[in-house]
Amino acid sequence: MKFPVEKKCKVLKASKSDYYNWLKQGLSKRWLDNQKATALIKAIFEDNFESYGAPRIQVELEQIYQEYISGPIVVKIMRANFLYARRTRKFKITTDSNDKYVIAPNILNQNFKVSRINQVLVSDISYEQ
Repeated sequence: MKFPVEKKCKVLKASKSDYYNWLKQGLSKRWLDNQKATALIKAIFEDNFESYGAPRIQVELEQIYQEYISGPIVVKIMRANFLYARRTRKFKITTDSNDKYVIAPNILNQNFKVSRINQVLVSDISYEQ
């Protein structure tokens, strides 16, 4: 849907001449620099399996691409483009199936009916994954 210039100027609270001057002037240097930085940051982020955060990306920008971009700017660009470092931990086995510990005998044999209180104590071990 196209809006007439008058409505655009009214919404922006600007005059028609300001609007047309803005159209003629083209893209700003800052906008172009931000687009270049965004492209570099996305490339570094994807090349490193989406695991690099802003500090590592900033270091790589300086060392490899010879581009200095401040840390806060890198953070802003990453947030604006929803680039968040995902850290995956290596799976670690915590159970030793070849241990030499004595296994307690099952005296109750699943019979939990008792004649008096505190005659039998039971417990359960559950593992969360």
